[in-house]
Amino acid sequence: MGSPLDELLDLLDLEQVERDIFRGRSPEDSPQRVFGGQVAGQALVAAGRSVPAERGVHSLHAYFLRPGDPTVPIVYLVDRIRDGRSFTTRRVVAVQRGEAIFHLSASFQVSEVGLDHASPMPEVPDPESLPTLPARLAPYAGRLPAFWAKPRPIDLRYVEDPPWATQDSPGREPRQNVWLRTDGVLPDDPLLHVCALTYASDMTLLDSILLAHGLAWDGGQRLRGASLDHAMWFHRPFRADDWLLYAQESPTAFGARGLARGQIFTREGRLAVSVVQEGLLRVTD
Repeated sequence: MGSPLDELLDLLDLEQVERDIFRGRSPEDSPQRVFGGQVAGQALVAAGRSVPAERGVHSLHAYFLRPGDPTVPIVYLVDRIRDGRSFTTRRVVAVQRGEAIFHLSASFQVSEVGLDHASPMPEVPDPESLPTLPARLAPYAGRLPAFWAKPRPIDLRYVEDPPWATQDSPGREPRQNVWLRTDGVLPDDPLLHVCALTYASDMTLLDSILLAHGLAWDGGQRLRGASLDHAMWFHRPFRADDWLLYAQESPTAFGARGLARGQIFTREGRLAVSVVQEGLLRVTD
């Protein structure tokens, strides 16, 4: 049996059915619905397969339309919207049982020289000084959903206390910092690094909303949530197998929806990616 990272690489290695038609699968031990980061990463792979390698993805905008069934293959249909001199645009629809479950628009650009400035990286401890995710989870094993204990392809190191450590508290500032990287070395393909980070970007972002309310994911006992849409802008080169700091915050929550945004920095302090996501969050008494 391969490692969790091997499984992720296998998930991102889509089967090409025809020109611009691809098929993806989910892990055999998936929860009840397909993880949003998985379908986003697979859709970006499908889009990137139709674009010249010298054009890197610079943005994506996606909507999660229906819950994905992990027992059914996902078919990705790529629409070649535009091929310009500098920019290429692709649209991807993910389909199960004849219905769209996910929609992605992605834009690719040739490398160009231009203006250069960026927000500074927050001052945080080095990732090596922080406990691993299994170490963080160990004291709370009896009160967390079983899927939290599964080995993961992404190494996560929380800088502050994660939501489950402050659950049922009065709440705190809706922001957190998380170091992340793939749990192993990736090939040098830049598209693969972008797709792996797209997968990882959906893992912790909505947590920043929960922190303000003393809530944590509980397997649906009290809190039910889902990603509604997801947008990313890729500013500078990075490697997903090097440490990246994911600085996250939530400016607002209302009407059973919450907004979260994040900035992803290289270890050297360069702003590499910006992320915004809205999530559905329903709390039961």
